[in-house]
Amino acid sequence: MKFKLIFEISKSLLFARWKQTLVAAIGVTFSITMFISLLGFMNGLNDLLDGIILNRTPHIRLYNEVKPTDIQPIQRKKKSAKGHDFIHSVKPKNEFLKIKNYTPIHASLLKDKRVLGVAPKVTAQVFYNIGSVDIPGVINGVDVEAENKLFLFQDYVPVGNTEALKNTPNSIILGIGVAQKMLVNVGDLIQITTSKGAVFQLKVVGLFQSGLQDIDKMQSYCSLRTTQKIIGEANDYVTDLQVKLTNIELAPQIAKEYAAIYQYEAVDIQTANAQFETGSDVRSLISYAVGITLLIVAGFGIYNILNMMIYEKMDSIAILKATGFSGRDVNFIFITIALTIGVFGGALGLIFGFLVSLLIDNLPFVTAALPTVKTFPVNYSPVYYIIGGIFSIITTYFAGYFPSQKASKIDPVDIIRGK
Repeated sequence: MKFKLIFEISKSLLFARWKQTLVAAIGVTFSITMFISLLGFMNGLNDLLDGIILNRTPHIRLYNEVKPTDIQPIQRKKKSAKGHDFIHSVKPKNEFLKIKNYTPIHASLLKDKRVLGVAPKVTAQVFYNIGSVDIPGVINGVDVEAENKLFLFQDYVPVGNTEALKNTPNSIILGIGVAQKMLVNVGDLIQITTSKGAVFQLKVVGLFQSGLQDIDKMQSYCSLRTTQKIIGEANDYVTDLQVKLTNIELAPQIAKEYAAIYQYEAVDIQTANAQFETGSDVRSLISYAVGITLLIVAGFGIYNILNMMIYEKMDSIAILKATGFSGRDVNFIFITIALTIGVFGGALGLIFGFLVSLLIDNLPFVTAALPTVKTFPVNYSPVYYIIGGIFSIITTYFAGYFPSQKASKIDPVDIIRGK
């Protein structure tokens, strides 16, 4: 097989019908461009939505669950063959929600190489006082440094600074929904009442906004020590240990280990957010399906163009075969034409796809629910470009393979006789 000669013939056939070739290449370019920009945009939105939930959610949460005693009094009684025993109104165990031995457990978790970090938390049920009206809410006592490092706390505080929680005694970062109801801003004093009836005054040093309205109307944040003081507990009182792992996929397995070792409830992020992850997977699947459909449609366009080219070039194919070119050579000529269209159209598609993604990434996206987001989110993962490039070559190969098979089987004698 004379490759140089075959390439020259392929080149001649390509440029002989250059308008059709250009249309085919534009089809591939458009498909790849839309595939890249669509996937980047859809997955950028997925990352944004995932971040709203997952950035603020620990990979594993260790806490003391309120539940009934495993062995009830009725189970200690010897069974009677003559009657039945009944128990009503089972009550939970009479114990505190705190994590006992918090300090050694915290140190043990940090020694685990699979753990990226641990953030302790205290949760307090309170009422925000507005004159004679009380609004129910939750105050989360947090270690500010750990929250910033592991959960990007500062990114969700558009007004004020999280460091003020550490540096200002009796301070609070209010959920923006609560702040709007109370008509307060940074620097104002608010009054809260605990579930035990104690009253405290706190200074507002920031406003928290998660983007989820129900959360922003309820939750606020104080330092760990301020929250312990509000509920009247000692410095070692912690209700939750929030664990971030180096590999989120290991969360279910490690959660079971921790539950067995520390004898506390351990909930992994996949279990806690199963419905949310399902929605994210479905959105990704839809974007991949649409993008691949575009590529297949472009492949059919190339198939039709090559089919027409074969019918128009019957005489040329007959002459090639009559002068010694085998069916395999003719096959190779048309596959070369298809792959040339696929490679050049695909390369341009990757470039234009990146440029369209850049354009989307710079379009303003302003919403009150997400104050930290200024432009539309785009994911520039190299995986999308690799998939687009490979798929463009595969699609155009098969688009050229079937017409080339037909061309390779043409009998030159029949064509020359005019049949």
